[in-house]
Amino acid sequence: MLACADVHKSYTTGRDQVSALRGVDLVIDDPGFYAIMGASGSGKSTLLHLLGCLDRPDRGTIELGGRRIDTLGEREATHFRRRGVGIVFQQFNLIPTLTARQNIELPGMLAGDDPRALARRSDELLDRLGLADRSEHRPDALSGGEQQRVAIARALLFSPPLILADEPTGNLDSASSRRLWQLLADIAAQDKLLVVMVTHEPAAASHCRRAFILQDGRVKATLETEGLDAAGVAAGYQHCIQTP
Repeated sequence: MLACADVHKSYTTGRDQVSALRGVDLVIDDPGFYAIMGASGSGKSTLLHLLGCLDRPDRGTIELGGRRIDTLGEREATHFRRRGVGIVFQQFNLIPTLTARQNIELPGMLAGDDPRALARRSDELLDRLGLADRSEHRPDALSGGEQQRVAIARALLFSPPLILADEPTGNLDSASSRRLWQLLADIAAQDKLLVVMVTHEPAAASHCRRAFILQDGRVKATLETEGLDAAGVAAGYQHCIQTP
């Protein structure tokens, strides 16, 4: 479903050039919930941005469903970001003046989609994510966990084959975090989607099938996390990064 080959990405900061990715190779053949783990500066968020067509690699290829997405033109990339991928950020990114329902429907409204079809889809998602009784609430009347579920519903609006989540529980308490990780795992299993989450938390990765360990801009190792608890993932992660 997803394949990265020799992906490089550098940034210029002042007079310095920073190599964020130095030849990432990564293959995921099946739908499911997967993690990208690594310390700060390992390149995990940069990789997520490339997978979401928010940026382009300097070198290498990225394929989704057999289609090259690293070479899309701006118009094609915009279409892909709107309908081919759903992105969930740590900061929720909800419009404060809009209700939960309106935030979910916003991408479709901007695309000029049929309002009646959008209403039916948002009703379905609100019910599925346990937000039916919160549909007319604005973000400031929702808990952090509810806001993030609204963001997930928005990401699912067009039923994209790929969902990307960038530290999605960074602003949530531990109980809300666990519920959200399980929700993402359930969505991946039920909808047969590919859900890729960037995280540094072993507890988060323990809900995933596999974790790709990034170190110094490369995939250092792959850790099978299914069936492991947080302590098991933490031990496996430490072994991976310490092995020459």
